[in-house]
Amino acid sequence: MPHCRNCEAFVTDNYVRVFAPQGMSTVRVCPNCEDKLRDGAEVREARSTRQN
Repeated sequence: MPHCRNCEAFVTDNYVRVFAPQGMSTVRVCPNCEDKLRDGAEVREARSTRQN
């Protein structure tokens, strides 16, 4: 089962297929990561808190 490399939360195989960089078997950040987010090919600190 794939897990987020940042928070260790479970992510689905489909999520990994869509959002993981090519050649990686897991994602660097997921929707559960409140402190980081994807910014194109990079992962960066969130500038503000996210609200659900």
